[in-house]
Amino acid sequence: MNLAKLDLNLLVYLEVLLRERNVTRAAEQLNITQPAMSNGLKRLRTMLGDPILVRTSSGMEPTEYAIEIQPLLRAFIANAEEIVHNKDTFDAARSARVFRIMASDYAESTLLPAVLGKLSKQAPDIVLDILTPSDVVFEDIEHGRVDMAINRFDDMPQSLHQQTLWQDTFSCLMSARNEALNDWSLETYLNARHVWVSKTGMGIGVGMSPDRIQRLGWVDEALSQLGARRTIKVFTRHYQVAGLLAGQDDLIITLPTKAANLHQRSADVVALPPPFEIKPISLTMAWGPLLQHNAAHKWLRKLIVATAFERTTDSKTEVT
Repeated sequence: MNLAKLDLNLLVYLEVLLRERNVTRAAEQLNITQPAMSNGLKRLRTMLGDPILVRTSSGMEPTEYAIEIQPLLRAFIANAEEIVHNKDTFDAARSARVFRIMASDYAESTLLPAVLGKLSKQAPDIVLDILTPSDVVFEDIEHGRVDMAINRFDDMPQSLHQQTLWQDTFSCLMSARNEALNDWSLETYLNARHVWVSKTGMGIGVGMSPDRIQRLGWVDEALSQLGARRTIKVFTRHYQVAGLLAGQDDLIITLPTKAANLHQRSADVVALPPPFEIKPISLTMAWGPLLQHNAAHKWLRKLIVATAFERTTDSKTEVT
């Protein structure tokens, strides 16, 4: 085919079709009508001499040829975006773009309020659509359906870009009336009742059990290295809920310090360093290769990194 006669828009259609594997969703992504997308798929089949997508019992599936060219297509789109946006022409002050961000409860409460404060001044019409880890899988980020994920990751696909935003220590929250304050030691800690809080993985979560030490995370792994275990009475995936439970006279909540500082301002709640060492955690921002060179995305990433740096600096003056 003569390259001069090639409609490059069809390649954009193709990339979205292979990503979504659904004509209706692909049309919605590109803000065109379903008939227009169907016509685009028809033209692509003629141009490439391949069905591209075939209907199966489980939905539309790509052909072997389509799977083979998908990485080349993604690279082509990314390079084209870099050419178009290489001068960073994004006008944040006038943009009304919607950014979809997967954020853990921890990131949502400790980082995003400060990000929103900056957006209100610099880009008042930009909208954030905050998703939970249960709403998203890594494929959504790889394919650009979600702009970025901000969480604590044990691992992630090599195709994703990532940047550490900060490291955080741990603190223990408890009621000012908790008897553990009379003798704050490892023995007292182990004799108390505890709230477990965490949700780092992607996708739908599963139930927890006090007997599954290997799945309980940083706090319990640190204790296991000491040959010790704590008594967990409540499992929750929400840091805000855990902070509220600190008002109970007989519970101790061990959580990242930045989250603990949100609740320690109350006179009824006390925050103390754990009576044993826990390895610090990292909050990471991850995004897919399709958005690496997008000017709007680069602008938001820069703003988030700057905000995280400021929060890290501010935390040095907070009570821990």
